[in-house]
Formats: sequence, C-alpha cells, structure tokens
Amino acid sequence: MFTSLRPHRHDVLIAVVGLAGGLALWGAGLHTQNGRAFGAHWVALLPLAVTAGLELLRRNRPQTAVALGTLMLVADQFTTGSLATVLMYTDLMYAAVVYGTPAAARRIPVSTFLVTVAATLGTLAWFRRPEALLFGVVTGLVSFVPALTGVSVRNHRVAADAARLRADQTALLAEMDRVQAVTAERSRMARELHDMVANHLSAIAIHSTAALSIDDPNTSRDALGVIRQNSVDGLAEMRRLIGLLREGGAAEPPSAAPTLASLDALVGQAGANSASSGLTVTLQDSREESGPPLPAPVELAAYRIVQEALTNALKHAAPGRVTVRVGRSDEVLTVEVSSAFGDRPGPRAPGSGAGLVGMRERVALLGGSIEAGPEPRGDGAKIWLVRAQLPVEEGTWRT
Repeated sequence: MFTSLRPHRHDVLIAVVGLAGGLALWGAGLHTQNGRAFGAHWVALLPLAVTAGLELLRRNRPQTAVALGTLMLVADQFTTGSLATVLMYTDLMYAAVVYGTPAAARRIPVSTFLVTVAATLGTLAWFRRPEALLFGVVTGLVSFVPALTGVSVRNHRVAADAARLRADQTALLAEMDRVQAVTAERSRMARELHDMVANHLSAIAIHSTAALSIDDPNTSRDALGVIRQNSVDGLAEMRRLIGLLREGGAAEPPSAAPTLASLDALVGQAGANSASSGLTVTLQDSREESGPPLPAPVELAAYRIVQEALTNALKHAAPGRVTVRVGRSDEVLTVEVSSAFGDRPGPRAPGSGAGLVGMRERVALLGGSIEAGPEPRGDGAKIWLVRAQLPVEEGTWRT
C-alpha cells in the first residue's frame, strides 16, 4: 500500500524542537564528552542535523529512520557529542516499534535487549571495573527502554482498536437485530390485518356487486344484510387489532385471539356469506374432546389458515361444497379446506396472492408444511385443496 512521504505535523514539530535544543546546547558549550577524534565542536552539529532530519521520517519510514539514526548515534560518539542527538535517537527507536511493521515491533525489543546485554558484558570484560556497568545501563536507556515503551504503547493501541472494532460490530449486530425485529413485527401485523379484514371485505365486495347487478329488491335486501353484518364484524376485528397494538392502552381490554373453538362460528359465517354464490360450507372436526390443549400459536395459525382458505373459496371457488377438516395426532395438527375447482358465475372479488403468502409464513414460523393447489376428485372433477400440518411441540418453532 502506498504511504505518503509527507511528514506529519507532529514529526515536524519534534524535528524543529530537537534541532533548536541541540543548537542551544551547542551555543552554550554543553557537550556530552571530550577528547574525541573530531574535537572541533562544530562537527557535532552534523549528526545533530541529520538526526533531526530523520525525525521527519519517524512515522512514514520508521525502520529506515532508526537504522540511519543508529549510524548517526555512532558517529556522534566520535565528536564532542550532543544530548539532543541522543534524545532524538531514543524517539526514533520508540517510533520504529510503534509505527513499524508487526515483525519489526517484535524484533527490535529483542535486538536492543541483546545489544544491551552484550555491551554490558563486553565493557565489563574489557575494563574489568564495576564502573563499566554504567555503559550497559546507558545503552539500555538509549535503545532497550524506548523500544520497550513502544511495545507497551503499541499493545494499548491494538487493544483499543480491537475494542472499537468489537463495539462497531456489536452496534452493527444490534442494528441488524432491530431491523429484523421490526421487519418481523411488520410482517406479523400485515398477516393479522389481512386475515382479519380480508374475509369481511371480500364478502362485502361480492354482495355489493350482486346488489348492484341484480334488479331484485329481495336480493338487494339480503345482500345489504350480509354487508352490514360483515361491516360490523370487520370493525370489531379492527378494534381488537388496535387494542393489541396499543398493548391494552385502550379504554376496554382487547378480546382474546381466536381459537379453534370458534371454528363453528367461522364456518357458519362463511356459509352465510357464500350462500348466494352456490357454496355450502361444512366442518368436520375429528379431534378428541378430551385431548390435551393446543398451544395458543398453533390454534391461532390454524384458525387463520381456515379463515383465509374460506375467503379464497368465497372469491374463486365454483358452486359446490366447501369442506373444512381438522384432525390431530400426537405431534401434528392437520387442517384441510377443499372446494370445487373451476369457473364460477356471478361476481367475483379480486385477489392479490397475499393470503397464500401469509399462510405459508404462519406455517413456516411453526416449522410445519402447507400445500395449496388443484387435485383430482373421484368423479373426474377437480377440487382446490389447502392442507397444512402444524407441529404442536415448541421445539420446531422459530423464535
């Protein structure tokens, strides 16, 4: 990856301060040593100036800067020396660990530690005096300590970056969960609204069309009666949904969700709504009355599936029998709704396909299966059959 050679403003400031400090020490005649090969005081300005220039590379080219800085530190030992050169070199060593590659950050502290140990043992063996240990201490202060400090700072930065990354990931996951929860709740509300209102509105649409198209006072009166009843029932369902959305904040508590115990009333209402279309609706419930109760989500899903299947029959079924069958085994509740398949005379309500989607979503949430489509009948005709199997155990449900 391309790295800009333009120095950071902080690096420029360090270089200017270091050079100015070195010039001030030089002007005051303060030097770190005497009796060197290059005894002229001005010679010490050369390593000082180069080291100050290397400070401009401490962030962009840290390894190059510390390598050349080491040469300047060695060269400074042959002059009268400058404390500013030594201090700037320690900063270059620190920067090489903080801003260098991960491999350099691991290698430099080990190398400087070995150099410190070797310098200590070498001077002690050469001079054979305890004071020689001071050379090793100075070497460690100039090289190993800055490198060790750089390791600590780099580790803290890595830990901080990792913490920020985890925080960002947590925030992203939380946002994804929120979006999924909102989407799921909107889908649930759409299913409930469609299932509760579509049946009544379909009956209203069909009977209002019949009342407008047939010039018969009795037919119109019957149609208006059906329209009024479905309007009242639809309003009651809407009030129940609004009460659920307000979480009981309405003046009256919302009514309980419908269960399979209400199938008789649902089938009776569907029969009244579809009588003018030539449909006869019957219920066959083979469940045992003494069986264990079904979980509320299963009962609600089964009720809504029957309700939507009856609504579709009212819209599209040919004249004939509409049969609702409900059965239960130890693990599965089976719901079937069959109706005559073919063209039908008279008014029809348009369909959008949202009902079938809602039924599949309800079944999928419970881990069940559903089939909907035409099937042959024994006499050669066809029926439209909706068959859903709903597990009654919670282990297969999606949360």
